Amino acid sequence: MIQRDKEPNWLHRLHPGLFGMSLSLLSLSFAWSKYSHVTSISTFWIERFFLVLGIFILCFLTILWSIKAIFYPQAIGEKFLNPVLGPMMAYFPISTMLAIALLFPRFPEYSTFAYTLTAIALIIQVTIAWRVVHMLSMGNMPTDQVTPALYLPIVPGGLVGGAALAAIGLPGFGYLVWGMGLGGWALLEMRILHRLFAGPLPPQFRPTIGIEMGPAAVSTITAITIWPNLPVDAILVGLGIASGPIFAVLTRWRSWTAVPFSFGFWSFAFPAAATTSCVIEAVIRGGWPHQAATIAIAISTALVLFLLARTIILLIQQKLY
Repeated sequence: MIQRDKEPNWLHRLHPGLFGMSLSLLSLSFAWSKYSHVTSISTFWIERFFLVLGIFILCFLTILWSIKAIFYPQAIGEKFLNPVLGPMMAYFPISTMLAIALLFPRFPEYSTFAYTLTAIALIIQVTIAWRVVHMLSMGNMPTDQVTPALYLPIVPGGLVGGAALAAIGLPGFGYLVWGMGLGGWALLEMRILHRLFAGPLPPQFRPTIGIEMGPAAVSTITAITIWPNLPVDAILVGLGIASGPIFAVLTRWRSWTAVPFSFGFWSFAFPAAATTSCVIEAVIRGGWPHQAATIAIAISTALVLFLLARTIILLIQQKLY
């Protein structure tokens, strides 16, 4: 085993899964903003706390990765070519586009900055997606490394990208990109589900299974964002579709709880927040009892806070690599 003092330094090891923290916090902020419509309790500071923390982590990690690109470009290249870590790098552009979708309606005067940032995020996302599709189409993807992480650049990337484009005033392009994300989900689902039903993932990849819960919920909530007048029936159908992957992941709890904590476990947080937003919409539009929204927001918030606390403690103890 490599000794600690011979390991690359922390900047060299910087994990792309860290951006899952910002994505999850921003998603939870969005859920809390929706929850404000079904409760008499003021949620302003809770929503603002998760929003600011998510933006701060996103900006901080962007700076660190920029420094890493200068001093350790080879390390970034190695992660990009990795069949699991490469797709996880899409957390960065997805988080960026979600931040744009949340912030631009509040600050429309920064349109040029929003357009530029969206274009950069989409270029990065497409680059990562191109690599994933190339590996799959050419048969270069090792079977044991087919994981739900493959969804990230193509499915959430397309869906959130569509929402970001619609938010900055380019709905036509938003519909196109959203449709590409939905089509990518259909194509990838067959390959990934076949691998998941073949047996447990290798231990080091099991934390990524949380991403499997994301596509249906993210599809539904981004569709609501792009088409605000979407019928409640469509929302309920989306929730029904999302319930299948959720049950499939939860039934395998012994498999993924048996491995040590890692950054990959943040893959559970943003699907939970997206599902919560869908449940809240069902309460607002479908007449569901408001207790359903309260339970959903409590579960997703508790999950994010647990992951945040666990991550911080292990980072301080230098046990998370």
